[in-house]
Amino acid sequence: MLEYLRNAAEKPLAKILIGILAFSFVGWGVAEYIFGGGMQNANTLARVGDEAVTMQQFNLEKSRVMSNMTREQQRAVYADPAATMAFSDGIMATLVTQQMANSRANDLGFVVSDARIAREIREFPEFQMNGQFSTAMFDAVLAHSGYTEADFARLLRDQILRSMTLGSMSVPLPVATFAADAMYNARYGMRDIEYATVKFSDFNVGTPTDAELRAFYNQNPHIVPETRTVSYVLIPADMSKPDSYDAAYKTAQSVEDDIIGGESLSKAASAHKATFKSFKAFDAAHRPADELMTDAIVAKIFSMDEGVESELIETRRGFVIIRVDAVAPAHNAEFDSVKKNLVADWTRDAQRKQAYVKANELLVDLNKDGKLSGKKSATVSRTSGAPAALLVSAFNTPAGTNAIVPDADAFYVLSVKSEKAPKTDTKNMANIKNELQNMSIRMLMDDYNSFLMRTYPVKINSKVYNRFFNK
Repeated sequence: MLEYLRNAAEKPLAKILIGILAFSFVGWGVAEYIFGGGMQNANTLARVGDEAVTMQQFNLEKSRVMSNMTREQQRAVYADPAATMAFSDGIMATLVTQQMANSRANDLGFVVSDARIAREIREFPEFQMNGQFSTAMFDAVLAHSGYTEADFARLLRDQILRSMTLGSMSVPLPVATFAADAMYNARYGMRDIEYATVKFSDFNVGTPTDAELRAFYNQNPHIVPETRTVSYVLIPADMSKPDSYDAAYKTAQSVEDDIIGGESLSKAASAHKATFKSFKAFDAAHRPADELMTDAIVAKIFSMDEGVESELIETRRGFVIIRVDAVAPAHNAEFDSVKKNLVADWTRDAQRKQAYVKANELLVDLNKDGKLSGKKSATVSRTSGAPAALLVSAFNTPAGTNAIVPDADAFYVLSVKSEKAPKTDTKNMANIKNELQNMSIRMLMDDYNSFLMRTYPVKINSKVYNRFFNK
């Protein structure tokens, strides 16, 4: 097939085109993988049904994506461990999704001929000179990107098969007129309201006594969160290199044996030239500034008992053993230590109570004789015309409703008088229909994605996967 291309094309001089252009289906998300063992191939990261996703595939897709990123974007990925992991997860999600679609195409019996591949390649503008396919350009692009002719043909064939499998998902779906009208009326409808504002700050409650502050504190205690004092031993390693991994693992086992034998973490670390660190007490929301203190590690720390060491934990930097040296349970703060801070809270609470009493009096009068003292009238939409709390309540209750609406600094007494149908705006209605259409397509895609995941279950080769990604 590729020989046919050469025979059919002229060979003028060409510039090397940087990068490789290929379309891929990456618009789908993949649910979290089902972890499991049983796969012996040291090159296999995961299996999708009966097919493997290999390290080579990952590295090839990673190179393709990186080549389309700016230098600043590449630097951002490598500078932040969290960004690096998110980037790798995205690559794996893409590969798994692609393999699902490929497997479905094979099961449906779809075939892409060599002639179709040849035609597609000849039509790539990046492979043309003066409007004609150029073998020199084609060879230069492949040489620069690291693809062989067979690799590129296979990649293109897989992409065409996926487009055949998933192409129906992009077909616009008809939108029911009643659904568009209902959504338009709900979004752009207006309401006439009346409301009165009762501000907390309008009430003078004086200065609280110690007895009042103590009573308030008994009902609203200040909780000091649980803290933990922690230390760890790190046996550093380049976890992506098998020799470094194995050597560090052997050392980590020796450190673990010493600790089990009664040695302290610091002495065990010193004996094996490992890193030892100890931290002052901290709570879960204020972790130490340390690279190893990730969400997963902190969660692990706060699940352990006092005086207990963890098992060996694999991290990006190597193997870690953590010890919880001390635990200080959550407890109520002493009254005297928070007394000064209580005055403002007491004052606000007392003002709020008096404001509610006033608002309730206004509501009673409104329900009794239809009059609302100090009222304002407004015609509001869902996004404008009154404070946000009022807008939410006005559109969540039917016309004719009277209610008290709480806000951060005030109570509102609200009366929803009537609702108004919106004027039809052609552009807004078109946007509504487009939104409903996209929602329908997304639901269809999600349903089909779930079907693929059931039909071609994903299993991770945990040992290889964790080592490859330094987890």
